[in-house]
Amino acid sequence: MDFMTEYKHWLESDALSAEEHAELEAVADNNEEIESRFYAPLSFGTAGLRGVLGVGLNRMNRFTVGQAAQGLAKLIVSNGPEAMERGVAIAYASRHFSPEFAKQSACILAANGIKALLFDELRPTPELSFAVRHYGCIAGINITASHNPKEYNGYKVYWEDGAQLPPAEADVVAKEMAATDIFTGVKTMDFDEAVGSGMIRMLGKDTDEAYLGEVIKVAVNPDCVKQVADDFKLVYTPFHGAGYRLVPEILRRLGYKHIICEPEQMKIDGDFPTVKNPNPEYKEGFYLAIDLAKKNDVDLIIGTDPDADRTGIVLKDKSGEYVTLSGNQVGVLLTDYIITAKKLTNTMPAHPAVLKSIVTTEMARAAAEKNGVECFETFTGFKFLAEKIKQFEKDGSHEYIFAFEESYGYLCGDYARDKDAVTASMLIAEMAAYYRTQGKTLYDAMEEMYEKYGYYREGLETKTLKGIDGAAQIQSMMSEYRTNPPKELGGHQVLAVRDYKEDTRKDLSTGEVTKTGLPTSNVLYYELSDNAWCCVRPSGTEPKIKYYFGVKGTSLTDADAKLAALKED
Repeated sequence: MDFMTEYKHWLESDALSAEEHAELEAVADNNEEIESRFYAPLSFGTAGLRGVLGVGLNRMNRFTVGQAAQGLAKLIVSNGPEAMERGVAIAYASRHFSPEFAKQSACILAANGIKALLFDELRPTPELSFAVRHYGCIAGINITASHNPKEYNGYKVYWEDGAQLPPAEADVVAKEMAATDIFTGVKTMDFDEAVGSGMIRMLGKDTDEAYLGEVIKVAVNPDCVKQVADDFKLVYTPFHGAGYRLVPEILRRLGYKHIICEPEQMKIDGDFPTVKNPNPEYKEGFYLAIDLAKKNDVDLIIGTDPDADRTGIVLKDKSGEYVTLSGNQVGVLLTDYIITAKKLTNTMPAHPAVLKSIVTTEMARAAAEKNGVECFETFTGFKFLAEKIKQFEKDGSHEYIFAFEESYGYLCGDYARDKDAVTASMLIAEMAAYYRTQGKTLYDAMEEMYEKYGYYREGLETKTLKGIDGAAQIQSMMSEYRTNPPKELGGHQVLAVRDYKEDTRKDLSTGEVTKTGLPTSNVLYYELSDNAWCCVRPSGTEPKIKYYFGVKGTSLTDADAKLAALKED
């Protein structure tokens, strides 16, 4: 694609507003910026679209969103009148232009004869997944870029099971988008007319109540909250996003009486003015919540990202300092707690299973298997965990009791098929209450986990390589790793290499090649000696290549040293 030709095509289009024309004219002398905006369309895949906001083919704007909505509409129309009548649920988070993109999508669907169920204000991502299932929709749309920086927005599409769009359907949407003229090929309808005719239906608090009614059922042992509710205080922050209403509400319904919400970060704002990055993975974003916790002598802080699908926590350690736990640590704590609570309450299913991604800590497997629960792996991404849940439903072989990823995503229950920070916040709060009844904090519990299951440590490093050159570099790096695999990493011998793109696992000592048992994906996984491992994959949503590491040591000090050596190599 000739980026300059495409730039001129947009610049000459009557479809652009005066402001949009001015934005493009302002970069007329900047070839690098023009190339960045027009070198290729945003890629539509199973995670939908995600990109920087702005005018251009490789940006999130009303034209690229319209093209995606029209492509989805064509997929649904091809499924027949029943699919069109079932309709599409549409939600959005707190980012810039999210309400506009959601409303635009509803109008495009209506113009194509497809009913739309549009939330009346921002909602958590998992509530969108719930709504698809609850209302029997054929699909769902969520306007969000999760925890990306403020410059981003995204267009996530869900299918009828409430999970993200499967590859076959995503390919259809991508092909229909490519065949649709971005300026003239998109149908639309007046919003008020669509609402008046019943093609657009607004969703509100009735859906919230139905959703919260399912979330509260996931609580395993809420009686322990009643025992400590009079004096247990916790701080919550939604990072200016969609968890601001429902997370405090579910904590109240669980039985908590002292929920202190950080007031500045309770304000809905797509600029995320109090944080550099609205990601509960990083302690830096919790500084206001930590100040609040210090003033109120609070042990536990819970934070959710802007679309309320990821959950992070901050705890007081033994010295009184506030520290973060990783997504892996929280996941292991919840794995162990849910198993313990289900045994205590006699609610453990006959064939329980814990699900995790391949880059999630092996400590979760140790915790599950030591307690007689099977542990299964999938690729990174909750859509793959959702597929495994769906498989269990079909074959009846297992019933999952908990699914999680190292990237701060957790799910329990059967009401949704995406990670849920509302449910995770509730379970973390319940777990904290349980340990309080034992005279312990969550920090104490994490120390006990290491003693029970082993001293595991994990790490993640990323390289960001933006633009067309960056994408080519990432592919070149993956090709090099694939062609010339290392024989040793960080003092660990490479025992086997899993190449998920080729669906092979090669034992380097015997040369034996077997299948991985998972779908194909551009991922390399190195099995190392001494229970260590390393995994490399390009990000599906950002211009990054990601390196994951895991080790097991004889102590935390030993594990930290092994992890540092592995990372460096």
